[in-house]
Amino acid sequence: MLAETKSTDFVITRVFDAPREVLWKCFTEPERMKEWFGPKGSVVVASKMDLRVGGTYHGAMRAANGTVAWAKFVYREIVAPQRLVWVHSFSDEAGGLTRHPMAPTWPLQMLTTVTFEDAPGGERTGKTKLTLRWSPLDASAEEQATFDAAHDSMRGGWTGSFERLEAYLASPSAR
Repeated sequence: MLAETKSTDFVITRVFDAPREVLWKCFTEPERMKEWFGPKGSVVVASKMDLRVGGTYHGAMRAANGTVAWAKFVYREIVAPQRLVWVHSFSDEAGGLTRHPMAPTWPLQMLTTVTFEDAPGGERTGKTKLTLRWSPLDASAEEQATFDAAHDSMRGGWTGSFERLEAYLASPSAR
């Protein structure tokens, strides 16, 4: 009898010095996402959003080495300013699904859940606890293994993105 493999979700949590409503806008307004989304050294070069259940985000970022990667989100749940759920995938410029450009065994689609909660004392302090959860969708055993082995890399990438988000939140244009 074969044992079924179960991937471990990737979860990262951070407290931001910003009210939930402001942090929510950073995830739901494409012009704000351009300011922080992506790992350090990357630049968002395209950002288009149709924020509704069944709607999409389609964007591209250029890495420090010049390569451009496209991403597509299909929104499943939108509860302002508490929760966003989307299916996340790599894509081409036309919006078609593609494989990870540098990891062909990466899951084709990921379920992303982002929650926004007042941090302890947050209503008084304006701080927000953000939790991001990633899990592969309909992944093969090989894709799950690739995902599971990449948790440290994902943590580094999201930590860099969150550092960029903190810097953006500190700027006058964020509020």
